[in-house]
Amino acid sequence: MERLQHRSLLKPALAGLAFLAATLWIASLAPSLEVKWVIAILMLTIYLFVFEIVEVDVAAASIMVVLGLTTLFAPWMGLSEGLVDNRELFKGFSSNAVISIIAVMIIGAGLDKTGLMSKVAGFILRVGGRTEGRIIPTISGTVAFISSFMQNVGAAALFLPVVSRISARTGLPMSRLLMPMGFCAILGGTMTMVGSSPLILLNDLILASNEGLPEQHQMDTFDLFAVTPIGVALVLSGIVYFVLAGRFVLPARQASAEPGNPNTLDYYREVYGLDLDVAEVTVPEDSPLVGLKLDDFEARDRVRIIAAFIGEEGERFKIGRDGLARDTEIRAGMILGVIGVREHVAAFVEKYGLRRAEEFDALNEVLSAQRSGLAEVAIPPRSNLIGKSARDLWLRKSYGLTLLALHRGEKTYLPGEGARDVPLQAGDTLIVWTTWSNLAYLEQSPDLVIITQEYPHEDLRPHKVGWALLFFGVALSMVLFTDIKLSVALLTGAMGMVLSGVLSMEEAYRAVSWKTVFLLASLIPLGLAVETSGTAEWIATETVRMIGHMPAWVIQTAIAVLATFFTLVMSNVGATVLLVPLAVNIAIQVGANPAVFALTVAIATSNSFLIPTHQVNALIMGPGGYRVPDFMKAGGIMTVLFIVVMMVMMQIVF
Repeated sequence: MERLQHRSLLKPALAGLAFLAATLWIASLAPSLEVKWVIAILMLTIYLFVFEIVEVDVAAASIMVVLGLTTLFAPWMGLSEGLVDNRELFKGFSSNAVISIIAVMIIGAGLDKTGLMSKVAGFILRVGGRTEGRIIPTISGTVAFISSFMQNVGAAALFLPVVSRISARTGLPMSRLLMPMGFCAILGGTMTMVGSSPLILLNDLILASNEGLPEQHQMDTFDLFAVTPIGVALVLSGIVYFVLAGRFVLPARQASAEPGNPNTLDYYREVYGLDLDVAEVTVPEDSPLVGLKLDDFEARDRVRIIAAFIGEEGERFKIGRDGLARDTEIRAGMILGVIGVREHVAAFVEKYGLRRAEEFDALNEVLSAQRSGLAEVAIPPRSNLIGKSARDLWLRKSYGLTLLALHRGEKTYLPGEGARDVPLQAGDTLIVWTTWSNLAYLEQSPDLVIITQEYPHEDLRPHKVGWALLFFGVALSMVLFTDIKLSVALLTGAMGMVLSGVLSMEEAYRAVSWKTVFLLASLIPLGLAVETSGTAEWIATETVRMIGHMPAWVIQTAIAVLATFFTLVMSNVGATVLLVPLAVNIAIQVGANPAVFALTVAIATSNSFLIPTHQVNALIMGPGGYRVPDFMKAGGIMTVLFIVVMMVMMQIVF
């Protein structure tokens, strides 16, 4: 163990010495002492990011503090003043970019809270089919579109359970589906100017650069859809790449399931000996089941009905407290969700001539793992339910709990063994099927103790979907058709969702990734130091001296490659802050459009596929069972393809 710890410390120590040597060499070439100090802080920032000596947000905030302290220690550093005016040090926290990112996160959470995203997921399951060639474009294209208006890691996280369910029902390994979805979530961020943090930040950086540029080099900011043609081309290239080459570059590896999840059928088989099965069945017209009520057959056939779909009545679902009870009558054509011990379910299907679906279709949404499942509920002392049976209470209709088994002492009662007729006692454990929203509601009841806690606590508000869409549309319209600042437009939509009750303010706070906010806000002063100290201009001059004789598109490509490298070893926000001033200065010196060169940097920092350092790649690595070589294999080609497509489209569009 000590040897391993020694090795883990040796690598960053040796790298630190190499960075120190490189810093001293570069600083020796710098034209002024001020530039030397900025170079030193830049190299320190890169070192902290690359080797993750501390968390990236901690590193960024620490660098901001160091820049602030240069005002105090300026005389000892040989400077007349600090590298950054302390009055400018914390302006990043109120910048247009930071407020815009906060608002985008809140808007995305609001759309999710209404269940709108779940409906999109259900649509994908219906049209995606069972083949890899259809599923990949459907999922990836949808995620890319959503990612163009919300944080790409949020879009990827939203569809992670969808991909998991598709994998389970089609037999396709998660590793064949997650990487295309994740890569397209990243690519989707290039479709609008609010799709990724670098693009949100870009207009602020352009305005900051304009303050130090002469009038003839002043740059215009970019509209919301200025990058859409480029982003669409990148997304399409990613989808086509995986459809054509996926079989060669994607691993066929199943990730191991998470052990101990109390919501799985395995858990109830191990703990209570219940080998449960869940099925979706259709009732034919000639089935003996037609005309019977649930109470006529459930106990006799030892199964429970947990959901029903009635197509001829406006496609109405019945589940739990939404209308499913023992007096519900079975009709021809009705689709039922059936649960019970495996052999009992099989016998039930055969006895009544029911058509069993290979996978959930009509009931997919109501029986999805994100909406309903198995749970354990206990009866506490002084409960008003004591002495009454499940039949007496109409447990399914009144409480939304479909009783599957009752565990008391060493014995477990099943429905066919009188579980529904046993008077409840304090300490009884009920194994039930219920919706998660209902379970969350029952947590407030003094008559029940909810044992199961690891379930999606989604207090969905589908009745608020109109308000969510309204304020999303208001924000989008303000961005498109007015010249108001992006942050004000997006924050209007975000606060509209809070005021209309789509989200509570506490939920809005939780929706914001404060780590991202601090990372972005803390790095803005570093970009200011690079610009005002003359460091960016010096690096630009040296770069132009080496490649300035080449055509402008070659120089632009070199900048894209440099941005790609930076974003692999540090945050894409940090890479954007560092490289945009450099790109602007290079463009001016070679007579190119500085705004286009700046945009090149902001788009190229989304080229994060080679190693799993991007948030989305880190998110999918575990569930997909990926290893670093998997990213290098599939991401290596994607990296080159990204640069080629981006540069071709940049020449066409601009």
